Amino acid sequence: MKHHRKITKLSREKGQREALVVSLANALIISDKMKTTEAKAKAIRPFIERLVTKAKANSLASRRLVLSRLKNETSVKKLFTTIAPKYATRAGGYVRIIKLPVRKSDGAKMAHIEFV
Repeated sequence: MKHHRKITKLSREKGQREALVVSLANALIISDKMKTTEAKAKAIRPFIERLVTKAKANSLASRRLVLSRLKNETSVKKLFTTIAPKYATRAGGYVRIIKLPVRKSDGAKMAHIEFV
């Protein structure tokens, strides 16, 4: 049975996987959309959505919590000043994943991930 196996491992150890998710999240926040593999896009979606929900509160505590997760002041600033106010009335679903054709070199499934 597949109980409690929600996390995608991405063929990496825990520290490497966490660093990858943070790096991809920072890249998505700064550029508003990016192209990556489908597995990585699906792995960062819940991470980003939780951060945007926290950023909507716009308190000092939420800013510090988001900064501790993202570890990048410019990403946090953009998240709190431009991205979170845009979704103030939205209940969830801030990120969209659009599937693309497979990559020719290794056959990996590709996807665009962007803010709605």
